[in-house]
Amino acid sequence: MSSPAGGTPTGSSPTDSCPEAIIATLREYVEGSPLPSVSAVAERKRDPFHILVSTMISLRTKDEVTSAASERLLSRAPTAHELARLERKRIAELIYPAGFYNTKAQNLKAVAEQLVSRYEGRVPQGMEQLLELPGVGRKTANLVRNLGYGLDGICVDTHVHRISNRLGWVRTKTPEQTEGALEKVLPRRYWIPINELLVRFGQTVCTPVSPFCSRCPIRQHCPRIGVQRSR
Repeated sequence: MSSPAGGTPTGSSPTDSCPEAIIATLREYVEGSPLPSVSAVAERKRDPFHILVSTMISLRTKDEVTSAASERLLSRAPTAHELARLERKRIAELIYPAGFYNTKAQNLKAVAEQLVSRYEGRVPQGMEQLLELPGVGRKTANLVRNLGYGLDGICVDTHVHRISNRLGWVRTKTPEQTEGALEKVLPRRYWIPINELLVRFGQTVCTPVSPFCSRCPIRQHCPRIGVQRSR
């Protein structure tokens, strides 16, 4: 038995892992839990530049560190013009201890300079233009388009990739493959909110190692593909 995205695991049916039913359950379950750091930035100020900066800082960095680092940097340089004028060393100091802070500082300064020189300080909406910016991949570009401009697209991070495969919605090896596969499975109205939803769920229940299956609200629908050990 197979699904549109490459296969529902043996012993389950498409109804068992129906994205719409699972999404409805998860939305109710995560209500009231903390927002991911970038979503919190977007909720305070739906500024594409702030979202871009925060997302770049967030890569391989815990949410609490991302939130504090983003606030420090954006309070000092709230626009691309102001960030471009900062020294790389100063940017690194402001975002420390974010992971790879020196590399991120270099990319943040380069991005700000390109935004100023090519787009008058504004963040472009187009995927191709965003991907041309230093240090910007599809995850970052999609999140900027989603939260900054309200444009449809599926932002796939490690949580979305992992949980989508565990549920059997997709059978993919990389986040890029997951993005394309999910577009065939998820109704378009879920393309933007799916990232925030699965990040919140993945941080608290469906963790990378030994997920909390005993308290999972969708355990009866989940084939737990790839799960070797759970709590």
